[in-house]
Amino acid sequence: MWARVDGRRSFELGTADEMRTRLNQLVLSGRKTASTGLLAVYAEEAEGIEYPGETLALLDKDGAGAALIEVTRVALKPFGAVTWEHVEAEGEGHASVEEWRAGHRRYWDRMGTPVDDHTMVVCVGFRLVEGSDTGVDDSAGSAS
Repeated sequence: MWARVDGRRSFELGTADEMRTRLNQLVLSGRKTASTGLLAVYAEEAEGIEYPGETLALLDKDGAGAALIEVTRVALKPFGAVTWEHVEAEGEGHASVEEWRAGHRRYWDRMGTPVDDHTMVVCVGFRLVEGSDTGVDDSAGSAS
């Protein structure tokens, strides 16, 4: 089960190290408005899939709340069917879908969960609701 912050489900990007700090900074700057997760992880963690309108606590590398995000869209699809629009919304500077796929394959391989084009993923779009670039005081845990 995922952590809860002030009654909200949490949302964690990457691994709990400098990777998460970098990804959170992209969210806080408004460049990152999407993420991709493995459907199998939701089942392993006994968590439901996010839904449009849900507000989530974005966690920093120490597990503290860094911001609030609101889910704007969710799509389940095979890894090989992830679109350029989604890749671009991830905001990590990939030059192509192929480059994005190669990077995500390496990441999930390191995590012990190899993927292929048929592996089901959850593509989540979101918007920043509360964080450093929204004008709202987020001193209770901003990832900086």
